[in-house]
Amino acid sequence: MSEKAPSGWGERWPAPAKLNLMLRVIGRRSDGYHLLQTVFQFIDLADWISFFPRSDRQIRLKNPLPGIAEPDDLTVRAARLLQERSCVRTGMDIELEKILPIGGGLGGGSSDAATALIVLNKLWDLGYATRELMDLGLSLGADVPIFIYGRSAWAEGVGEVLDPIDPPECWYVVLFPECQVSTAEIFASDKLTRDNSPVTIDHFNSGFTCNDCRAVVSQLYPPVKRALDALSGFGDARLTGTGSCVFLACEKHDSASAIAGQLSDRYRVFVVKGCNRSPLHSKVMAFFKETR
Repeated sequence: MSEKAPSGWGERWPAPAKLNLMLRVIGRRSDGYHLLQTVFQFIDLADWISFFPRSDRQIRLKNPLPGIAEPDDLTVRAARLLQERSCVRTGMDIELEKILPIGGGLGGGSSDAATALIVLNKLWDLGYATRELMDLGLSLGADVPIFIYGRSAWAEGVGEVLDPIDPPECWYVVLFPECQVSTAEIFASDKLTRDNSPVTIDHFNSGFTCNDCRAVVSQLYPPVKRALDALSGFGDARLTGTGSCVFLACEKHDSASAIAGQLSDRYRVFVVKGCNRSPLHSKVMAFFKETR
């Protein structure tokens, strides 16, 4: 067990990344949000977050991210939302070790927020159920609920209607082309088709892996297109979500590592494993079972 405080304060908690293994845009709501179908799968790549108690009610980020004001940081917003909702009288300092590329489509900010909600629910002994935390998370962003849900899922609605699914836990080569994609810009584009016909889980299981945002992202962000072209030389390269990261599934670690080695001089490359259970949930269950 960790030598950290048994309560969990000061412990390093993962905020894992996700991949969108497919993405279908099938409509648009009156409030502007798009109706989607997608498959989320976690990968064993994560930001790391630690929480340190304060004697006052302030919630502060010890190392703010460049270009993001502290009040706008999703980790801070999640902690403050939970504090206000629960009338908690204590605050904290938050230490965030940022590994996931911002704007990469790996869900970093949303995962950071979900980790804050899940872990603080335990540290403050609030007793919120998973569904209650998911509802809170949805007010912060459409991708937050999947990270609270904690397992790979077929998603509909704006991404919050989730059904469990168990895609193969492949090895993946993930390339980050050193640019940030604006999700708002992609969904506002007049080149995005918004009325694609719905598909089913059976379509996905039979090999449907289309991302309806790929063409728009590739047109508006040439570095993403170049990364897709580079990775396509080794197989079926895909775009995750509306971000800039592209990925390729491999059966074996050795194959993924060999491909990564050929691209590492041009790109930031990750070799990662698909996970159908969230690494955060696994750690939370093990840690708080041990420290009862």
